[in-house]
Amino acid sequence: MTGPTDLSWEREIPVSLRKKIADSPKVNRAVEALLAGYVRFAFRTSRWTRTGFEEMDACVRRGEPVIFVLWHQRLIMAPYLFDTSLGRICALTSAARAGRLAGQILVRLGFETIPMSSHKRHVALSREVLRRTKEGCSIGIAADGPRGPARISSGVPITWARMTGCRVFTVAFAERRVLRLPTWDKQMLPLPFSRGVLMCREWTDEVPKKPSDEDFELLRQSIETSLDDITDTADRAVGQPLRT
Repeated sequence: MTGPTDLSWEREIPVSLRKKIADSPKVNRAVEALLAGYVRFAFRTSRWTRTGFEEMDACVRRGEPVIFVLWHQRLIMAPYLFDTSLGRICALTSAARAGRLAGQILVRLGFETIPMSSHKRHVALSREVLRRTKEGCSIGIAADGPRGPARISSGVPITWARMTGCRVFTVAFAERRVLRLPTWDKQMLPLPFSRGVLMCREWTDEVPKKPSDEDFELLRQSIETSLDDITDTADRAVGQPLRT
C-alpha cells in the first residue's frame, strides 16, 4: 500500500548519482548497443519499399559526396536511408548528452559523426565539413535539429550546399506502426513486424555562391517545403495521418 510520503525511484536517487550514471561510458555503451540492436531488429522484421534512391546511390558509388537531409523526427532510420556499403557519410550531431547518444547509435549502424558545439567556432566546423567532403564523405543533416522547432528548416543545408557544391537529396521513412516518443519533435521509432517505405528525392534548386538574404530565405523555405512533401508522401503511402 502506498502513502503520500512515497517517492518515485528517480527522486530517491541523488541528482549527482543520476548524473554519474548518465555520464558513465559503460552505461552509455550499453544503452547505445540496446537501441542500435532494436533498430536493426525492427528493420529486419518489417517489409520495406525503397523508392527514388537511384540517383543518390549512383553519386555515392562514383565517389561523389552528397548532402543528405531529413527531418529530425525520422533520424533514427537514417542508416537505412543511406547505403553505407556504397560510400561514407558523416552526420552533424549535437555535442550535448542526448546528441552524443544519438550520434553513437548512428556510428554503430555505419555512420560517422561530426559533433557540433556552441564552443566550437563556425570556421572550424566549416573546415571539417569541407575536409570530409573532399575525402568523398557525404554529409547528413537533420534540417530542424537538434532542438527544433519541429519541421522548420534551419539554413544549414543551404550553407553546406553553397560551400561544398554537393548535390542535395531529401529523404524520409514512414511505417504503418511506429512508436512516437515524448520529445520536442515526437521522434518516431519503427516497430517490428510492420510495413514501411524509404523515399528519396533530389532537391534541384540552384544555390548561388553569394546569395542575398532574400535568396537565402527563399532557398530555406524551398528545402523545408521539399522535406514536408516527401515526408507527407511517405506517410500517405503507409496510411499514417498527416501532420495537422
